[in-house]
Amino acid sequence: MTIVKYQNQWPSLFDKFFNNDFEGWNRDNFSKTNTTLPSLNIKENKDSFFVEVAAPGFEKSDFKIELNNDLLTISSEKKLSNETKDGERITKQEFSYQSFSRSFTLPEVVNDEKISAKYENGILAITIPKKEEAKPKASKIIDIK
Repeated sequence: MTIVKYQNQWPSLFDKFFNNDFEGWNRDNFSKTNTTLPSLNIKENKDSFFVEVAAPGFEKSDFKIELNNDLLTISSEKKLSNETKDGERITKQEFSYQSFSRSFTLPEVVNDEKISAKYENGILAITIPKKEEAKPKASKIIDIK
């Protein structure tokens, strides 16, 4: 008996949108400073996609969200250093540098003019609305004549 990897013949829009590829996880989920990338959740309802990035300890100004054609990039760069005041002497100082960048190709169904984001309680929340024509329409009864 041979074990065969299952391949979905009909990939969903969600699969194409977020490209859940685990083969490159080690390469793709670590930054250049050997720190892991922030975890994220992706949700969808009939009106929008929602991306939540867990990034505690950051400030709103630490993030950059850029849309270039259909590529949405979320990045951050944060440098921390302990400054000394006059008369102080450093006996030990640890610098901190955190950066990450994650990119997603958006499907054609999104309304890129209305993407919004907010940062609250350590979570960067991005709302990506769908175009009106992409939203499911309510069913209707058709009269038979």
